[in-house]
Amino acid sequence: MADLNGFNANDVDPAADFEAIPAGKYLAIITESGMKPTKSGNGSYLELVFQVIEGEYKGRLLWARLNLDNPNSLTVQIARSELSAICRAVGVMQPKDSVELHNLPLLVTVKCKKRQDTGEITNEIKGYAKKQAAVGQPQQAASNTPPWARS
Repeated sequence: MADLNGFNANDVDPAADFEAIPAGKYLAIITESGMKPTKSGNGSYLELVFQVIEGEYKGRLLWARLNLDNPNSLTVQIARSELSAICRAVGVMQPKDSVELHNLPLLVTVKCKKRQDTGEITNEIKGYAKKQAAVGQPQQAASNTPPWARS
């Protein structure tokens, strides 16, 4: 048994459903970062947590994992290229610590992808750019295919 210290569900909004947000471009900031070991244990990745800061999906979180320490040199090259794009987007060209990238607005390009293990639709960040003038709504290509059915 756990003491819930007088918790009252009437005083707290319930957790929202975290379905994937539509593909598009969103203004976001990095709110958390840290190095984590890979599942195989032969490397590590930089995990970045992004938070959308404008529009209908304000407050939603997105994640990026950059495999900066990996036996596969192509994997490391891709991760370093993504980190370079992030650095350029936020204007911090030589960060000594990932915390230097926090709370600086940038435009992230989000795609929807079906997970192979569960079949669920998830979001994946596919691009980073400098903040532009007002963004707000996702900038989607005209399509009759719903966001969750796009690949």
